[in-house]
Amino acid sequence: MQKVIYRIGFWSALIAFVAAAGYSVAQILQLLSVTKYPLDAILIFGFALGIEVPFMLAFVALHYTVPDEKKIWTHAALLFSIMYATYVTLNYVVQLATVIPMTLKGALDEIRVLDQTPHSLFWDVDALGYIFLGLATLFAVPVFAKKGFERWVKWFFLANSLMTPVIAFVYFYPHFSTTLLLFGSPWLVTASGSMLLLALFFSKKL
Repeated sequence: MQKVIYRIGFWSALIAFVAAAGYSVAQILQLLSVTKYPLDAILIFGFALGIEVPFMLAFVALHYTVPDEKKIWTHAALLFSIMYATYVTLNYVVQLATVIPMTLKGALDEIRVLDQTPHSLFWDVDALGYIFLGLATLFAVPVFAKKGFERWVKWFFLANSLMTPVIAFVYFYPHFSTTLLLFGSPWLVTASGSMLLLALFFSKKL
């Protein structure tokens, strides 16, 4: 049974990494004006939608692989991952299934409250999601050893959690700008790197 848990953890973390990497590339292409609306939004929201469920399942697997004395940390991390998944799944489904189609129909005014623009309702929902993602990685930090390969997983998880105040600042600062967005760009590395290293963590146990 333990091998099955490791496989679930590996594939879940790997899929989350691929989705996070795709999201990162989509964000960069948008910033460089390589992609335009609606393709840029579809790519960003689509890849982002692919992160949360595998991310959550990877944390479920992690919870079932640690000793009892460490389960308090993985349990907390799992709860935060569920909160992250709930917020962002709601947001991205709304953007992909409602906002983009209505915008293309020229009927955005009918549902403008749903549009994710700086400091809108769903902007704040998105912000909460990524704050909880950061908290999930923070609470998982004590699970990993300070030596060997696990040390790298620990440090990447810690680096990602330390980006949480930065992400909150980017989202909630009164005046949004591209420069402000670039300030939070290290998250693209810490988030995807955390998922890749978690996948490798599980693969070493198979």
